[in-house]
Amino acid sequence: MSAAAAQPWRPSAVQEVVALWAIGFLGIVIAFLLFGGTSIPKLVATVGFLYLPLIAMRWRDEDYRDYGLTLRAWRQDLRLFVTLSLIVGPLFFLGFAAWVELVPRLPSDWARLLTPHSGPGHFSPRLPPRFAEWVVDQVFVVALPEEFFYRGYMQTRLRDAWPGGRKVLGARLGPAFWLTAVLFALGHLAIFQAWRLSVFFPALLFAWMRERTGTVVGAALFHAACNLFVQFLEVSFFGGP
Repeated sequence: MSAAAAQPWRPSAVQEVVALWAIGFLGIVIAFLLFGGTSIPKLVATVGFLYLPLIAMRWRDEDYRDYGLTLRAWRQDLRLFVTLSLIVGPLFFLGFAAWVELVPRLPSDWARLLTPHSGPGHFSPRLPPRFAEWVVDQVFVVALPEEFFYRGYMQTRLRDAWPGGRKVLGARLGPAFWLTAVLFALGHLAIFQAWRLSVFFPALLFAWMRERTGTVVGAALFHAACNLFVQFLEVSFFGGP
């Protein structure tokens, strides 16, 4: 038997990514169908995002640092996180306030499709209950695992398949950049609510940060901050998350 024939079959980068994404997506759907209304679907998602990539990483003797889970660029990550927060935060607030004014004017069927909220909203700033717990949850249970899986692992492997792209503000953006954002948005349909597809847009910023710094730390911080800011706005405008 030749050496070539003895080599075990390995999927291509694209096959590997799509297969692991589909396994994770299906696992979340099943957990939601069986245990909806509990914390189990979130636990399944968190464990899957952190450990599914290990299946393929072990084939290549890689570890988490090879996919951006490292503090080697923490100063740049922190600067970028603060800069984007100061730019995007006020703009998002204005857009959210305008959306709150628009929603009551939409046909009811459209409103149910496009937003989880109904009725008029009035801004009265307040933090969600148990906000400190939300911070820990969003950073370590939601944002960091998702950023490692999508921007760390998936975006890196897809870039192995499609290394080209146009450089935008210091980051090379090619097919891997766009496909990762699409899969991130589709992944949120594991709990089927059409408005969840809107996460495609912040995913573009997370992906750009990953390309810009080479790590997922800044993107994870910004991801968590975005989620927390949305929770703050929901409570402040509608009185509940």
